[in-house]
Amino acid sequence: MSQRFDAVIVGAGQAGPPLAERLGKTGRKVAVIERKLVGGTCVNTGCIPTKSMVASAYVAQVGRRAASYGVRAGEEIGVDMERVWKRTQGISGQSRGSVEKWLAGMTNVSLLRGHATFESPHALRVGDDLIEAEEIFLDVGGRADVPAMLGVDTVPYLTNTGILQLRELPKHLVIVGASYIGLEFGQMFRRFGSQVTIVERSDRLLPHEDQDVAAAIADILQGEGISLHLAAECIELRGHAGDIRVVAKCPGPPREVSGTHLLLATGRRPNTDTLGLEKTGVATDKKGYITVDDQCRTNVPGIWAMGDCNGKGAFTHTSYNDYEIVAANLIDNEPRRISDRITVYGLFIDPPLGRIGLTEQDALKQGYNVRVGKRPMTRVGRAVERGETLGFMKTIVDGDSEQLLGAAILGVNGDEVVHTLLDVMYAKATYRTVTHAVHIHPTVAELLPTTLQSLTAVARSST
Repeated sequence: MSQRFDAVIVGAGQAGPPLAERLGKTGRKVAVIERKLVGGTCVNTGCIPTKSMVASAYVAQVGRRAASYGVRAGEEIGVDMERVWKRTQGISGQSRGSVEKWLAGMTNVSLLRGHATFESPHALRVGDDLIEAEEIFLDVGGRADVPAMLGVDTVPYLTNTGILQLRELPKHLVIVGASYIGLEFGQMFRRFGSQVTIVERSDRLLPHEDQDVAAAIADILQGEGISLHLAAECIELRGHAGDIRVVAKCPGPPREVSGTHLLLATGRRPNTDTLGLEKTGVATDKKGYITVDDQCRTNVPGIWAMGDCNGKGAFTHTSYNDYEIVAANLIDNEPRRISDRITVYGLFIDPPLGRIGLTEQDALKQGYNVRVGKRPMTRVGRAVERGETLGFMKTIVDGDSEQLLGAAILGVNGDEVVHTLLDVMYAKATYRTVTHAVHIHPTVAELLPTTLQSLTAVARSST
């Protein structure tokens, strides 16, 4: 059977449903094709379930520290993984149900179930049906990338998807890869009660972050009893279920870590390899990401790519912003661009890291006259009151233009507070806008003006 629509959206992740609604309201007949679960990675295997588990782990940790607040916990803290799992699945399922209900109520929008592959630039096959449209929007997301390391085909392992289904507590969780996924799950399961070891190829955590940020995060994790094995190259996997060994064979003598469960947190790859893109002429890079311009358009007229599959950001917020950019240009005649987007993301360990703009090391490489302001969280009244004083605030400013270049806030509420500076950057105001502002006391954000009032120069030759 052949069906014709004005627009087809492949994938019901963070960009697809809102775009479907906007297109439907213009009078277009729209099809949304989803092969599995609506809501995409965020709702089903990413932000929502993982942060739900992070919340459970945080409560467990606070419970262990209750006596320091003068509170009697009443019993030894224990974690029921079955109940953690049920809570997580309930929150994720509720969110997915909300998206399904939203799609069902949209004007001129039909949800089609099945895997879509291209027959031509404007025709997709879904099962026995041929779906045709002049406008096609790809929102197909990504998945865990499993590298071709020795033993990966014979040793059982988990990815970010499989680990969410654990209903028992691993005795010893070994994580290969100190990605944001690896670090969040590592701290989470340590707080649940597992022994945790993280094995990382780089010689330090988070090489894209400044050294002081990475070192502070390493201290936080090690302070909770997490073992870090860095500079572990030539990794080989051995063993079987319940007895898994990770061997780093170079450089130097072999190093071996044994555990009961293995999580591979070694990056992500786009879900573009089964779309039949070769029948469209749509260009991709060597990693499979679809090449797009500043408005998410591919090189083939009438085909757009949004979200994780275009390589312009691997976050829910960047995916949603891709939808906003497409809708603005296609419907609202507003020339919004990907290149106007300021880098912003969070690492949701505890305490969290909020990151915006350039790092200090990148600002120096780009030749800015760098000024840095820094304050430890021990100077923040709200952090002291809460007994959560790990981390620091760091701001990066261009000494010539007085523009904010970036910031890293590693500390309680850092993932929220950083938006104060982000909005100033979008407004293209100078950092003095913040130093002259009056903030509420006692809050974490009230220390931002003080941090920016203590800027010091950093030599351009620094790295």
